[in-house]
Amino acid sequence: MQNNKSNTLRQSSQPLVTFIVTYYNLPVPMLCECINSILALSLGPSEREIIVIDDGSEVSPMNGLMQYGDDIIYVRQKNTGVSMARNKGLEMAQGKYIQIIDGDDYLLQVPYEHCLDCIRDGQEEVDIVLFDFTQNNSIKQGFGEPKKYNGTEYMRNHNLKGGTWCCIFRNAIRGKLHFTAGICYAEDEEFTAQLILRAEVLYFTDAKAYYYRKRKTSAVHQKDDTSKQKRLDDTISVIKSLSIKADRMPNNDRLALQRRVAQLTMDYIYNTIILTHSRKELEKRISELYAEGLFPLPDRDYSQKYKWFRKMTNTTLGRTVLLNTLPLLNKER
Repeated sequence: MQNNKSNTLRQSSQPLVTFIVTYYNLPVPMLCECINSILALSLGPSEREIIVIDDGSEVSPMNGLMQYGDDIIYVRQKNTGVSMARNKGLEMAQGKYIQIIDGDDYLLQVPYEHCLDCIRDGQEEVDIVLFDFTQNNSIKQGFGEPKKYNGTEYMRNHNLKGGTWCCIFRNAIRGKLHFTAGICYAEDEEFTAQLILRAEVLYFTDAKAYYYRKRKTSAVHQKDDTSKQKRLDDTISVIKSLSIKADRMPNNDRLALQRRVAQLTMDYIYNTIILTHSRKELEKRISELYAEGLFPLPDRDYSQKYKWFRKMTNTTLGRTVLLNTLPLLNKER
């Protein structure tokens, strides 16, 4: 097994894909399942690089990883959060393309091979392949032919799935783009939106190539008040950051990113209701959005759901209805 002190043992040829696997206090068998899903792909040892970033787990998974030998690079660092763990992986990555994976998730071989074919075709330089995820790995699902866009065009006309793990991206287009330190929630949203805008050639496929494991102990499912407030605070921080960046962009990029900002703001208001059930908290956060020029939601024809939600949030009566109904609907899911 390679570690962060053995970079001289890397292959001299550039890997096609670097897989950055982040790990923190997970059952080791989950991490092994993730690594095994990468090794099962039709990529030879010289075509792949697997970097496992252990973000200061209470117990190192090293013993369970010895079986992989030099197939992986293992790095253990002080606990600084998933954003900094991913940044460490990006700093080390040698691959032409990057795939980020959370250590409790894994890749689904057949649909992911379909995604790899987009970058292995060789007819053009592909910047990003966007794909879908699933929480049900027992159903065999088909997929259609990938559709080609540039990043701005795609963002102007589609709703995004913000997870960075739902794309393979060419490392060169990232430049100095990185995850913001201290952001534990919505860190993907800030990174992915900016990354997509940099793509000249983007392929979208409906292949469900990533298995997302829903765990009650994961950060996004924590129910204590501190975690809820942190989730909302991180989200508004990302929304503000993207809004400022949008204002400085050329017109087409600005319109594309403004769409994403509006969708994130809609989700933020929704989550404020679901997480807090509080009229006071909702009105406080809407006032903050208003002060930043982010509320009312812009009058755009993004989707039926967006138009309906915008209309409801624009009035006190509509917000009252949402406060009384959304938590009940969410509980029934």
